[in-house]
Amino acid sequence: MTGSEPAYHAVRRAGVLRVSRPDTEWLSTGWNGGKRTSDAVYNVTVPDGWERTDLDAYIAERLERAGFADRGQPQTDLGPALLTGAKQRDARGARCGSVTAYATAGISNPAALPMDPDGEGERSVPDGDEQPPGHGTVNVIVGTTTALAPGALANLVAVAAEAKAATLLAETGYPGTTTDAIIVGHDPTGEQVSFSGSATNVGAATRACVREALRATLRAHYEGSDSTLPDAVSDAPYGVSTDIRATVFRPSLED
Repeated sequence: MTGSEPAYHAVRRAGVLRVSRPDTEWLSTGWNGGKRTSDAVYNVTVPDGWERTDLDAYIAERLERAGFADRGQPQTDLGPALLTGAKQRDARGARCGSVTAYATAGISNPAALPMDPDGEGERSVPDGDEQPPGHGTVNVIVGTTTALAPGALANLVAVAAEAKAATLLAETGYPGTTTDAIIVGHDPTGEQVSFSGSATNVGAATRACVREALRATLRAHYEGSDSTLPDAVSDAPYGVSTDIRATVFRPSLED
């Protein structure tokens, strides 16, 4: 590997982005997520009108079509995968220190969080909390060559999500979409690191990489295309706004 190549190498093929590094431990918030060790993770673009629900089979088919998997190979053997309606031609990466990040973004399904919602009192969130991941979506993949303690690996998801929300608020006015997902990875053989907060080298590099990759992919997605950022949730095809209110209470104090 030369100095110009990222430690987490990526290639795009047939609507799939593969991010690879041997024997990496990943933690995914996407479909069939959790912790897994594999040589690669994937970001898969689904077509307009996509309605498949057999996601394991669909992902395996797409990876095989892209030449990233053998026929009949179980998806669970292939590494975590994210799904998005955004095109992989707009995927962008960024690197800083030990960290590399990749992002794709579409904001056709913004999820607004107003600080003074119209809803009064306590009421339930509507039924039907599952939404097919085919509308827009902001997907972020982060990898570090350091070895993170279990808590630091989990915390890196929070660091990446915070950076994603801050960047999106600055660029779009929304902290995210209804289907955002994140994968983070680390090298178990690397230099041991106990923490990954924003004041650490890993945390600061992650924040910078997510910001730069996300801003770049947003520009690629919206500049020179027919797509436009929605000015309001009501202008978006699949936007939602959390207008309900929760009930605030004070925890009990025991002597």
